[in-house]
Amino acid sequence: MSNNLKITSSKHNLQILHEDNHLIVINKRVGDIVQGDKTGDKPLSDVVKEYIKDKYNKPGEVFLGVVHRLDRPTTGIVVFARTSKALTRLNELFKNRETHKTYWAVVKNKPSKKEDKLVHFLKRNEKNNTSKAHLKEVPESKIASLDYSIIKELQHYTVLEIALHTGRHHQIRAQLSAIGSPIKGDLKYGAERSNPDGGIHLHARKLQFMHPVSREPLMIEAPTPDDPIWNAI
Repeated sequence: MSNNLKITSSKHNLQILHEDNHLIVINKRVGDIVQGDKTGDKPLSDVVKEYIKDKYNKPGEVFLGVVHRLDRPTTGIVVFARTSKALTRLNELFKNRETHKTYWAVVKNKPSKKEDKLVHFLKRNEKNNTSKAHLKEVPESKIASLDYSIIKELQHYTVLEIALHTGRHHQIRAQLSAIGSPIKGDLKYGAERSNPDGGIHLHARKLQFMHPVSREPLMIEAPTPDDPIWNAI
């Protein structure tokens, strides 16, 4: 929707999916940057700190730990730790792959198989901030694997559900591009044109993990952005 272009998150419009004493989970918008970088744009972590400070009238600095990141043009679930205890344990969960991450991706070219496991060796290029997927191991590459399945076919696009097994730089984007199915709007990885809002149609849809303190199982789901293609799903 044109009225949705370039809306970034602020403390007033944060899309909060879960909040308790130890963690807060946000549905990230296109263009939100999770952690500060060389652009100097205000990161989502600072926005969440402002929200917590206001809501709980906290004096002084608010503690907030960044546990993982999502690429700037991607939308969906981002988890932040509100206590150092939660941060330590969440870091362990993510490092040991004790989290189940599900993504949705919209691609123009339908993959040849309805479902498949993709295994590549990803090599990162720091200069142009991309990763290239190779079928065989190359120097300085890291193994990357995911499962995908087609969940919906639209008139011009195909919607994939992706279960991520490794968390490599631009992994889903590079692997789908390698099989000839780049994500809609992802110019960096072979899409024909960009999306009007500068985003790509990749959404961190679902995250399952054990709560770092209560040890209760958590299943968080993020609504897709409001645009005609996501709405058709």
